[in-house]
Amino acid sequence: MKTKIKLLTAFSVLLFLGACTDDLNVTPQDDNLFLTDDFYTTDASYKQGLAGVYSNLSLTGTSGTGSSFIEGLDAGTSQYGRALWYMQVLAADEAVWSYENDPGVREIQRNIWSAENPIVRGMFGRAMVQVSFVNEYLRQTTDAKLDARGVGEAVRAEIPTFRAEARLLRALAYYHLMDLYGKAPFLTEADLPGFTAGPQYDRAQLFAFLEEELTAIEADLKAPRTNEHGRADKAVAWMILAKMYLNAEVYIGTPKYTECIAQCNNIIGGGYSLAPNYLYNFMSDSDTNSAKNEIIFPLISDGQYTKNYGPTTVMINGEVGSLEQNGVSLGVGAGGWGGALRVRKQFANKFEDALYNGDARNTLIKANRSAEIGSISDRDSGFVITKFSNRTSNGGQGSDLTFVDTDFPLFRLADVYLMLAEAQMRNAGATNSSLDQTGIATQQSVDYINDLRERAFGNESANVSVSQVSLQFILDERLRELHWESHRRQDLIRFNRYTGGNYNWAWKGNGSNGISISGNLKVYPLPSQSLAVNPNLTQNPGY
Repeated sequence: MKTKIKLLTAFSVLLFLGACTDDLNVTPQDDNLFLTDDFYTTDASYKQGLAGVYSNLSLTGTSGTGSSFIEGLDAGTSQYGRALWYMQVLAADEAVWSYENDPGVREIQRNIWSAENPIVRGMFGRAMVQVSFVNEYLRQTTDAKLDARGVGEAVRAEIPTFRAEARLLRALAYYHLMDLYGKAPFLTEADLPGFTAGPQYDRAQLFAFLEEELTAIEADLKAPRTNEHGRADKAVAWMILAKMYLNAEVYIGTPKYTECIAQCNNIIGGGYSLAPNYLYNFMSDSDTNSAKNEIIFPLISDGQYTKNYGPTTVMINGEVGSLEQNGVSLGVGAGGWGGALRVRKQFANKFEDALYNGDARNTLIKANRSAEIGSISDRDSGFVITKFSNRTSNGGQGSDLTFVDTDFPLFRLADVYLMLAEAQMRNAGATNSSLDQTGIATQQSVDYINDLRERAFGNESANVSVSQVSLQFILDERLRELHWESHRRQDLIRFNRYTGGNYNWAWKGNGSNGISISGNLKVYPLPSQSLAVNPNLTQNPGY
């Protein structure tokens, strides 16, 4: 059984302490929540309070797997990792969800969403709940509060690290808001509890805040790979900065590739290493098998203690094919969710070359299936994959046949290798207008790429040279290595392949073969409910 932070009780407490019923549309639903002073009566409560902040990344409510404290939304549309997955993966060229009656899914995967979409609202609300939880935790851990409560020196010595981790989780939420929505209401612990109508921060303001905040907390965070499983350290801060810098031209119109390279090198120097088996990263024991050396930050899932309808539960049950009934091999029920997920043809094409038949990253099941998905409701069309599983690296079974033990690898070393290669190439002059230009990659970049390919193929047979690597190759390799890990929409935008019509995929823009979509879809709309209660917010253009 995994070692877990005790999340549920702390989650209930933070829900009471940090939630409001206005901008965030949060309704506490647990009658056993504690008052502030009643909770912070023991030294152990400060770590439990921090666990409550972490728990918002996994849990949705306090009344079981189907509960959600975001008013009007269910546990599926308001779970942090699942909403992120929908908005980064289903909205791009990697997957389709068969059951389009599920709230919000049809609009997301056909790129026809509006400000009323429940998934758009769910992610925005969940991220702002995270901000609210962090702010309250910081208010409760000031020196003045600790003095008044007579907190012991041993715990006081840990408080700076606890507070830095909480600020990091707030930064993660604002990073996702900046990426997905381009703006957000800005709130800190300095605002009065219950105040929700924060000023609107645009991307430039959020970028500047995140850069300053992540730099400021670095000294108080634990060194890479020295914290408990599921808790953040310096490398997570470096990872957020690296991703910000890689996408800086999208966010603020200014290249920051030198800065991205520096942060990637910080992470690489942090003692991480690739798991020898690619699929170990996506198994139920990734916290104890060799993937623990590669995964930089996971979103926790546990079939007993953190049951949720999060991204790994969705993916693993959804990978079970309608024809194949292959759930047993994936560690869930034989029928899973009956062909809920399949891949789009353009995704499958990245593995089409015979070379990739021997690629461990190619888990496509093609037999008795066509690549074309003429109708999204036809669960027998389109290929399926088996990347994620509820099995252990030694063949064991997860603790539950529906709610999986498999953590979601939000950040891992393989992404760092590919980010570094891309940043080095762009820093040397590679551009989106010359995606096929080769010979710009450094040998170091190619060595990192080949580390990934040697793992995938088991030998050097698929290694590439400097003369073979282009930005287009990097984009394709990112799909092969990182698919279904919530990066694809962001990647396509950065490569100028998302909006417009220079790259279309099945059902893009609601066309079966894909059509051009407008540039405003590079960001999602702010939810109508948030606009209605915060007069400082303005809608993104085109919505």
